[in-house]
Amino acid sequence: MISPSSRAMLLALALDALGEPPARLHPVVWMGNLLGAARRQWRATTSGGQFTEGATSWGLSVILVAAAGLLASSLPWYAQGVLLKPLLSRRALFGAVAEVGAALETGDLLEARRLLSWHLVSRETGSLSASEVAAAAIESLSENLSDSVVASLLAFRLGGLPLSAVYRLTNTADALWGYRTPELEYAGKVAAKADDLLNLAPARLTALCAVAASGLAGLDVRAAWTVWRRDAHLTSSPNAGHPMSAFAGALGLKLEKRGHYVLNPAGREPDAADIGRALRLARWTLTLAIPPLLLRRKRHA
Repeated sequence: MISPSSRAMLLALALDALGEPPARLHPVVWMGNLLGAARRQWRATTSGGQFTEGATSWGLSVILVAAAGLLASSLPWYAQGVLLKPLLSRRALFGAVAEVGAALETGDLLEARRLLSWHLVSRETGSLSASEVAAAAIESLSENLSDSVVASLLAFRLGGLPLSAVYRLTNTADALWGYRTPELEYAGKVAAKADDLLNLAPARLTALCAVAASGLAGLDVRAAWTVWRRDAHLTSSPNAGHPMSAFAGALGLKLEKRGHYVLNPAGREPDAADIGRALRLARWTLTLAIPPLLLRRKRHA
């Protein structure tokens, strides 16, 4: 018999097909507002003081969302499924990537750059070529498939709503604070390291499922495995390179971020059509990732 937590995850995935709740009701928006308010209270000018302020803000925020998650854990499975849904974003991710692909298909590079910057990446997009826009969309798709979907589900599987909420809070803090600027270099360090730790398992699970899904998607399984094992360490993140390199190998593409990394350098330059192929691979990858997450954990006497 399927467990209550598995039913909650399946319900969350089903509800995700309906889209995102309004911003005023969205827990991740609340988290962003909380983190933004915390940042506005920072006053330190030394590296040690900035580190302490950032670490304290993250720690207090974690306690708050974990407590809220713990209270919600007493609710029936279907209520937990409703609350879990906003902590993952499959439809929003796939939709954003598809919009970039559609703009590229029509030759509207300016709109593709705008959509890429608005929905998917924090890098400057104004000078990117069509191929670079396609590459960035595919990179974001593969990385966020892990960060925004698989990681949230795995956290729920292991620790219920408290851990899933803590994961999403930490991931949001890293997105807001995890930059190597004078203001955030030290303040965002604890959140960034915590996000790295929480994403170790999801990134590798996503990459492994992407390799297995390559055959189902009509892509190159051998290259997906080879490029994953060879190039995963080339990104500055200890996690992002895993799903990205698996996708690069499966699709036969070179995925490059100027001045940062080149994954599968022997691959061809991506184009608009490759975004659709990447979306097909992402759907198959998630299809394979879900069953292990639904397995009932053994209870030891």
